[in-house]
Amino acid sequence: MKLEEVIARIQPVSEEWWLKAGEYLNNLAIPPGSLGELLDLAQRLAAIKETLKPSVKSKAVVTMAGDHGVVEEGVSAFPQEVTPQMVANFVAGGASINVLAGVAGARVAVVDMGVAADLSEFVREGKIISHKLGYGTGNMARGPAMTREQALQALETGMEVAAKLVREGVELLATGDMGIGNTTPSAAILAALSGRPARQVAGRGTGISDEALENKIRVIETALEVNKPDPADPVDVLAKVGGFEIGGIAGVILGAAYYRVPVVVDGFISSAGALLAKGLAPDAVDYMIASHRSRESGHGLMLEELGLKPLLDLNLRLGEGTGAALAMNVVESAAQVICNVLTFQEAGVARNETALS
Repeated sequence: MKLEEVIARIQPVSEEWWLKAGEYLNNLAIPPGSLGELLDLAQRLAAIKETLKPSVKSKAVVTMAGDHGVVEEGVSAFPQEVTPQMVANFVAGGASINVLAGVAGARVAVVDMGVAADLSEFVREGKIISHKLGYGTGNMARGPAMTREQALQALETGMEVAAKLVREGVELLATGDMGIGNTTPSAAILAALSGRPARQVAGRGTGISDEALENKIRVIETALEVNKPDPADPVDVLAKVGGFEIGGIAGVILGAAYYRVPVVVDGFISSAGALLAKGLAPDAVDYMIASHRSRESGHGLMLEELGLKPLLDLNLRLGEGTGAALAMNVVESAAQVICNVLTFQEAGVARNETALS
């Protein structure tokens, strides 16, 4: 799948189906609008899938993993070795994403986009997917995080992963991440694309101190000054200050939009990927469902840039796809409402008091 071809074929959701779904939902045997935003979500699902009986039963969370050279600058509370250790935990089924995806009835597809460790044993055993573009990105405070070619590969890899899952019958995708230090490039992407200052977009990530936060802000400012990413060129932004897994997430979102499959976007890192996807194909936003509002300070700004309202606000800040997995239960509920709640006519229920008399 080539990026230009996919972008050219991403279309907005059908206005005809949007209106048709809205009319149908207004005829359900409930007081008008009484299920609130659940009805809005049901309408979106119907418009995306162009049916009044949208199914999202087959679900998958794509957890993209990659490391970041910028950890050399002391921007994280955890060492880089934690990334492969957490991948091993995903494989063992003992991580939060495994548990929460299980509740949602979703499979977890772990993709090595650029972990700074040899994960070939997991690949041979078929426990993870390998699209390793390198053993971590370059230190963006000293130069580009990756080459433009690697950035394009990351995007196209994500699209291929989405395509494979859709071919296997997945009806609802979700994004997740694993990569020590990845809130720093995510904040830099937001700053580059929105023009907001580093101080406004940078947060504490895994829980860094005040002193470390000031350092993180300086590192982001330095990376933006050194690399001068072009906000009009999302591929350039990804190459200069992004991450392999963030590019992969953006690709998954673009692939979902291409195949007209809804995609639940996780928190801060996934939303950085969503911003890149929007920059490349604005209509891709029609297929995005914002799962939750992260505690990471810049996440609300990302949601504003995307024009999306999150389904949940639970003070999450873990990543992995955990917020998206939780939100999948809400998405499933919305689908079940439009599929199974009877209309006034079917239920034999009068629409108002006048009809009852």
